[in-house]
Amino acid sequence: MADKHRISFEPVDIEMEVGEDEKILDAAFRQGIHLMHGCREGQCSACKSYVLDGEIQMERYSTFACNDAEVEEGYVLLCRAHAFSDCTIELLNFDEEELLNSAPLQRIRTEVVEIVEHTHDIVGLKLKPVDPPAYEFKPGQYADLTIPGTDEHRSFSMATIPSTADHIEFVIKKYPGGRFSALLDDGIAAGDTIELTGPYGNFTLKNGHVLPLVLMAGGAGMAPVLSLLRHLSETGDTRRIRFYYGARTAADLFYLDEIRALGERLPDFGFVVALSESTEGAGELGVTAEPGMVTDVVAAREPELRRSEVYLCGPPPMVDAALALAAGQGVPDDQVFYDKFTTSVRDEQTSQGDIT
Repeated sequence: MADKHRISFEPVDIEMEVGEDEKILDAAFRQGIHLMHGCREGQCSACKSYVLDGEIQMERYSTFACNDAEVEEGYVLLCRAHAFSDCTIELLNFDEEELLNSAPLQRIRTEVVEIVEHTHDIVGLKLKPVDPPAYEFKPGQYADLTIPGTDEHRSFSMATIPSTADHIEFVIKKYPGGRFSALLDDGIAAGDTIELTGPYGNFTLKNGHVLPLVLMAGGAGMAPVLSLLRHLSETGDTRRIRFYYGARTAADLFYLDEIRALGERLPDFGFVVALSESTEGAGELGVTAEPGMVTDVVAAREPELRRSEVYLCGPPPMVDAALALAAGQGVPDDQVFYDKFTTSVRDEQTSQGDIT
């Protein structure tokens, strides 16, 4: 049996136990401590922290997330780190509201209810919790789905909200050669079993916040934003809410009817699509469409962006451009939340949680 050690986190005054055979981030989840995290594969820097005392070694990681000089200085990625002594670690990114108040990590068996083609490369997957028959999460979070017959998993954001207890909905972008993508085309069907582990992620609405909301998404980034919108509509949120969605053409748009219905139940809601290749056909869909990249459209329509909370979700180029826009307009870091979808080393979508 692996030796166990104590981890003390500063400046939050939280302690936990970790075995030498488990990563520090995983041990935190196991004990109900919701540390800031993203890809959980050593490719982003959301969980980067600083070792004040103790012996820690990391598994393979990307030097883009933590370079050699930082490692030499004492920085560490908790998703790749193993402790070999009692340690004191300074958290660089943390959300005090989430640390001990997030939904617990759960492992459940689900059944495939439905697979729907939304566009030529985006698919909707609905799962029903079976064992246990309930699943607790917050709007905007994501989960790991195990590839049937393997120990491998892929991470996808949930589009549903907790009150929709009979199913969990995902919006998944298909990648050529991706193992999960191939299953969506020909490999899984209604009635099949998929193991789910979650929830993960910090792309959630913060209690007590009152600033207007600007939501930006592209591609499968629709999923967590749709979850936020469903929750905002269900709770009767009265804030100004603007949703900007980026796509190439009108053929890449989906969920338009539901977004329109959600907007009708919100007192101050606006929805605009940005089409980078062509706006042809958008008028027939009954949406406000503008040519160009979604960040350009937001820049033109949101001159007071700094007075809003900004939620960003989509592929890395879109999120990076949106972060640059927010920084250029002086949006404080604690008003920006993002979830960056990447293609992982296994050629699948990986949901990377927000960094604030």
